[in-house]
Amino acid sequence: MTSSDRWRPILALIVLTSIWGYTWVLAKHGLEYAPPFAFAAERCIGSAVALFIALRLTGRKLTLTAPGATLGIALTQVAGFMIFQTWALVEGGPGKTAVLIFTMPIWTLLLAWPILGERVRGTQWIAAACTLIGLLLIIEPWEMHGGLLSPALGIVAAICWAIGTILVKRLRGRQPVDLLTLTAWQMALGSIPLVILALLVPERPTDWTWSYAGILGFMSVFSTALCWWLWIYILDRVPAWEASLSVLGTPVVAILSSRLTFGEAFKSSEVAGILLIGGGLALLSLLGWIASRRPAVAAINQRLQEEKA
Repeated sequence: MTSSDRWRPILALIVLTSIWGYTWVLAKHGLEYAPPFAFAAERCIGSAVALFIALRLTGRKLTLTAPGATLGIALTQVAGFMIFQTWALVEGGPGKTAVLIFTMPIWTLLLAWPILGERVRGTQWIAAACTLIGLLLIIEPWEMHGGLLSPALGIVAAICWAIGTILVKRLRGRQPVDLLTLTAWQMALGSIPLVILALLVPERPTDWTWSYAGILGFMSVFSTALCWWLWIYILDRVPAWEASLSVLGTPVVAILSSRLTFGEAFKSSEVAGILLIGGGLALLSLLGWIASRRPAVAAINQRLQEEKA
């Protein structure tokens, strides 16, 4: 991987975390107009439509390749993740219990080693420890009160996301699949259980206004369609555990956006968590840059040795 190739996933990650982080603020406004499960279904349907339009505009084929693997990804990374995330919001509100979905890197680390053979080595453990400790300081699980159902649902959502991440990496390792096509089909197939659930669960009707249409349009096209495509793009270029840790910038952006939008005060634990996550992500980027430079340095050293000989 060249240095320029290394920076493209980083740029994609910056866009991804910025949009996903601000999505939490928009989601709070969106839930004022639509009930949770209907909101999730409408968002995913809009995303699938946007992705298939993008496929047509770019001249790509709409053929579904690897249907079994794509269905598995759709049921875990889209349907399972969205259902349990939404359920956690219903049971516990848009508080820290829902942020437990960002324990996803822990489950990805555990799954990537035996399934994909991706191991964390040396200094990488320091970056991993910084980001995960920072996440704990932001979530503050010791401050959670009430029932265990909502936190448990948040963790199940995280596990679904981690399993989907592993399935994407394994599929791409076995056969070439167009990333945009894969994203479109996983969103379309994953929308089906969400639509069924929205029809079965008794909820208030959606209040269709221009404000809600704008929120839904942004979340469908950018927060869901674009960001899930960027997520699969990142997974295709870096190890699953590294991509999973990198996405922890999302709760940082979410907290900053929420505090600035609603005028809320920062807590000392949140500031410490943000600094640790930022430091861990910076270390991951530095280690990646060093790794990308090693082949070039080795080639230069070999050339100098040949000239001396």
